[in-house]
Amino acid sequence: MRIAKVCVGGPTSINVDGKTVHTGIFKSRVEGSVEVKSFNLAGDGQADLTVHGGRDKAIYAYSQEHYLYWAKELGVDALEDAQFGENLTVAGLSENEVVIGDSYKMGTAIVTVTQPRLPCFKLGIRMGDKSFPKRFLDSGRLGMYLRVVEEGALQCGDTIDLIDRPGHGITLHDLWRTIFHNDGDAQLALEHLPHLDAGWLRRLRRNSATDQ
Repeated sequence: MRIAKVCVGGPTSINVDGKTVHTGIFKSRVEGSVEVKSFNLAGDGQADLTVHGGRDKAIYAYSQEHYLYWAKELGVDALEDAQFGENLTVAGLSENEVVIGDSYKMGTAIVTVTQPRLPCFKLGIRMGDKSFPKRFLDSGRLGMYLRVVEEGALQCGDTIDLIDRPGHGITLHDLWRTIFHNDGDAQLALEHLPHLDAGWLRRLRRNSATDQ
């Protein structure tokens, strides 16, 4: 497992259908060592801190392998760097295998996986397709948010080393399947994943109530 690309970008304002939208989804690739701070990578920022950023969403990572899938699905030869708004494009980290709560060493920093991404309309802006967020969500290829446990630095090519894994075994894909396909134990997820943001918890509680 390794870091394939590091991308950052600050909030910017763009015009969409005659309205001004503030977003940090447009990011550019950077080379060399990048400082990992408690709330973001150096040079990165989020526009709407009510739903993006914060300690549990300090860094967003997305699988390099998914780029091949989406290029085929979208009928293009290649996609841009940080096409999905991620900070880290990573090789070898799959939603099927990454357990929520996994801790990894990336460069000299230590991070913990907190939850998958719930896409918003700004991903549709980035992709030039208002319908894309639903398509993204339906695919289950959501990527992962990371909390910074120990600050440090990282760069393209650094290995990603698993240093701790919680015993509950709930993967990113398990959570997605439990909520959106009603295929899993919502109550178990609620017991072991109380730190999930309001959107995920609301959906889990709804499913848990339905199962009872």
